[in-house]
Amino acid sequence: MEQKDTIIQKVYDLLKTTIPFLNALPRSQKFTLGDKIQTHLTDLLELLIRAYYAPPPQKREKLNQANITLEILRHYFRLCFDLNYISFKKYESFAQQLNEIGRMVGGWLKSIDR
Repeated sequence: MEQKDTIIQKVYDLLKTTIPFLNALPRSQKFTLGDKIQTHLTDLLELLIRAYYAPPPQKREKLNQANITLEILRHYFRLCFDLNYISFKKYESFAQQLNEIGRMVGGWLKSIDR
């Protein structure tokens, strides 16, 4: 499987594991913070799919947008942790997955320059 397929699968898997967590958020946050996280994760998935199929000149722009979306997600998950909506172990898992996806986006960006 190509790197691009792998990164898309990683985001898909993260989204799949995040949705049950979001459904368990307190009602006061489910439709605000929860919706923000889910929207950004689905946006990230869409950006990476679009980057995969984009002509080479447009790939860089989409991957840069994906990097920004990843950074926003890192802050939202940290906020969930700081508000005690998730345990340290769960936060650590989300952070590791986001960091791995970030490294893969960085590698993809570097491969465009070659």
